[in-house]
Amino acid sequence: MADKSNDPAVLWQTMIGELEKGFNSFANQAMASPEFSRAMNQAGGVASGAQKQLGELMEKYLLAMNLPSRSQLVGMAERLQSIEGQLNEIKALLHQVHHNSAAPAGGYGTARPPRTKRPPPPGEQK
Repeated sequence: MADKSNDPAVLWQTMIGELEKGFNSFANQAMASPEFSRAMNQAGGVASGAQKQLGELMEKYLLAMNLPSRSQLVGMAERLQSIEGQLNEIKALLHQVHHNSAAPAGGYGTARPPRTKRPPPPGEQK
């Protein structure tokens, strides 16, 4: 059987394992420092500011192209949902009024007036 102390794969795995342990301890120490926290907060603030500026720039671009922005589309969608809700309420009320009306048992709605005689064609008289 081969000697594991001289096996290159085992040596490589051992070396990688030691590098990982060293990197982890270094990273843990760095993240525990207040300087790291300040740097991360600054980076987050810069990213947030850049995102806000990009949003404003896109808003101006869309306005110049005569296209709706995301906020305008969201507003239209909310209004459409409100209108659809109102229409559903109106349909429900109409349905309720239709069923509560004095409809005949046959379900034909209002009664028709009695039929009258058709007038005789021109030239014919009784």
